[in-house]
Amino acid sequence: MAGPVYVLDNYYLAITLLVTIAYQLIFFSVAFALKFDKLTDFAGGTNFALLAVLTLAFSSTSSDGENARPSARQIVASLLLIAWALRLSGFLLFRVLRTGRDARFDDKRDRFFPFLGFWVFQMLWVWAVSLPVTVLNSPAVQQQQRGGGGQSEVGVLPFGTGRDVAGVVLFALGFVMESVSDVQRFVFREKGDKAAVLDRGFFYLSRHPNYFGEIIIQFGIYTLCVSEAADGPVRGQAAKALYATILGPIFLTVLLMFVSGLPLSERPGAKKRYEQGLNWEGYERYLRRTSVLIPFPPQLYEHIPIFLKRTLFLEFPMYVFDPAKHADGPPGGRAAEEGMGGQGGGRQSGERLTS
Repeated sequence: MAGPVYVLDNYYLAITLLVTIAYQLIFFSVAFALKFDKLTDFAGGTNFALLAVLTLAFSSTSSDGENARPSARQIVASLLLIAWALRLSGFLLFRVLRTGRDARFDDKRDRFFPFLGFWVFQMLWVWAVSLPVTVLNSPAVQQQQRGGGGQSEVGVLPFGTGRDVAGVVLFALGFVMESVSDVQRFVFREKGDKAAVLDRGFFYLSRHPNYFGEIIIQFGIYTLCVSEAADGPVRGQAAKALYATILGPIFLTVLLMFVSGLPLSERPGAKKRYEQGLNWEGYERYLRRTSVLIPFPPQLYEHIPIFLKRTLFLEFPMYVFDPAKHADGPPGGRAAEEGMGGQGGGRQSGERLTS
C-alpha cells in the first residue's frame, strides 16, 4: 500500500511554518510599502484557513485512491478551523474598513522593525494555534489510521465518539459567543457614547465573552483532533504528538490572558474611564459585579469572596485598577484638560494582538 504524501516532515510542522512565514511576509511587504494596515488581521485569519486546506489536501493525496480519502474527523476538524478563521478575518476586515484605520499601528506603521515584530508574532500565533489540525492531517497520524507503521489493520476510528461530540459542542458554544459578542461590541461602539457601559447580551455575564469564546473554540477543536489518540488506533510518537498539540490552545489562552488581550484592556480601560470622568461609578459597579472572563451571573459574582475571584475566576491582580496606585490624576481631571483644548477621544481599550 502506498503511503501518504510527505512534505518536508512527518507531521507537516516545517511546511506549515514555511507557508505561514511566506504568507505573512507577502502581506507585510504590501502593508509596509504602502503604509496600509487594513489587511493585517485579514492576513492572520485567512492564514489559518490556508493551512487547514493545505494539510487536508495533502492528506487526500496518495497513489491508492480509496484509502487516500481523509477521514470524517479530519474533514470536520479542518472545516471548523476554516469556518472560525473566515468568520474572524471577515469581521475584522469589515471593522477596519468601517473605522478607516487600525490605531494599534499608529506608532509602528513607519518603523520597519516594530511593524515587522507584530507580523512575526502573528506568524507564531497562526502556526501554533493550527497545530491540532496540522498534526491530525499529517502522514504520521494517517499511517496508523490505515494500519501502517507496524500496526494491525484496525481502520479509521468512526466519527461520533463522545469526545468528538464534546469537541463540536465546545466549538459551537464558543463560535456563537465570540461571533455574537463581537457584533454586540461593534454596535455599542458605533453609538459613540464613551460614558456608557456595555452590560447587555453576553457582556452581562462576562467582561470579555469574545475572548472566552475564542478559547473554548480552540480547546473544542483540540478535543476533536485528539480523539484519534485517546479513543482510536493512533499510538506511540504520533499519539504523543497529537496530545502535545494542546500547546496551541494553551498558547492562545496565555496570549489573551497575559500578553495582548486582558492586560491591554482591563487596567488601561478602567484608568481611562477614571481619569476622563467617563461614568467611573457605573463602570466600577460593572467591574465589581461581572466576571473578567468566565461567564457567571452578576448577582452571584458580586458576593463571591475576593480570594475566589482571584483564583477560580482568574481575575488576577494585574487586571485590577486601584485609583490610589495607578491613577495619574484626580477623577475627571484629564477630561477637564481636554475640554480646554487638549486632544479628546482616542481608541477604546480592549484591542488584542490577534484581532
